[in-house]
Amino acid sequence: MTRQTWTAALSALLFVVLAAVIALVPVPYVTWAPGATYNLLGKVGDSPAISITGAQSYPTSGELLMTTISVTAPDSTLSLPEILISYFMPAREVLPRQSVYRTGASASEITSKDSQLMVDSQDSAVVAALRQADIEVTELPVVSAVQTSGAAAGILKPGDLIVAVDDVPVTDPGEVKAAVKSHNVGQEVSFTVKRDGATTRQTVTTRATSQAPDVPVVGIEVAIGYEYEPKVTFAVDPEVGGSSAGLMFSLAIYDQLQPTSITGGQIVAGTGTMSVDGTVGPIGGVEEKLAAASRDKATIFLLPKGDCSKLGAAPAGVRLVPVTTLGDAVSKLAALQDPTTAASVQGCQ
Repeated sequence: MTRQTWTAALSALLFVVLAAVIALVPVPYVTWAPGATYNLLGKVGDSPAISITGAQSYPTSGELLMTTISVTAPDSTLSLPEILISYFMPAREVLPRQSVYRTGASASEITSKDSQLMVDSQDSAVVAALRQADIEVTELPVVSAVQTSGAAAGILKPGDLIVAVDDVPVTDPGEVKAAVKSHNVGQEVSFTVKRDGATTRQTVTTRATSQAPDVPVVGIEVAIGYEYEPKVTFAVDPEVGGSSAGLMFSLAIYDQLQPTSITGGQIVAGTGTMSVDGTVGPIGGVEEKLAAASRDKATIFLLPKGDCSKLGAAPAGVRLVPVTTLGDAVSKLAALQDPTTAASVQGCQ
């Protein structure tokens, strides 16, 4: 074998090895693609996607689609060829991994956080929808966290609504904190709380901390909570994750509380976070969610007004409707049902 032959063979072998390394070594990127949609007026398995008890509800028509994105799983990796293929595919986006997943977080931590975001978005959506339907919602301090080794561990629980401290009614977290601090270290504090529909009285003995030995604490965090009569149950799997379905959750709840359909029998898809005051917030992956809506035959796509700049032309047959609040979304859906006002509903500019 000649020297030239050996050189060619070695070069070919190195090329194969290099190609194999490129194909197999993971790169720090993930992809976003159109995901599944869920009709929140329909069923998930054998259960209604959203069910309401404790309030008058009505039959619905049409569909309200919650849209999602399909993202590379936190415990999965992609190779360079996979990234390059994804980059040139339509309705797919390639993003740096750290822009989607927190560096150093485990797959279980990421999944747990996303699931909690979904649960929190459902809670906010319920409050916003009930308020939009003129159903009374009362704000009360709520136990948002209990320190595992704190004085209140095993006595108070996350979700407890605090009605009174030492029989004095409280209406916000600041009043609860002030009431605790009015005690001496080692004194008992009586909390009147609502838990699972029942009112109970719980007593906690204050402690000191090494950082502040003269300041009494009970080892809880307090936030604003909400009390209302209806019970809203979700069948959507929390592992879908994220907070971007809040707008559609609120619309689906509100629709069931109205004697007339807010969809006009159409397939309405959308996305956007929802705050308890009805404000719609921006989200990520709006292009992919729009593609999922178009694929699943939606004719109207609701989105946060601030996300319009992320989109180009709408897919054929889909009308983009930017909204700023839940009330805005309800009004625009009503206007779209009336031929005399439909043209006045502005799209993304």
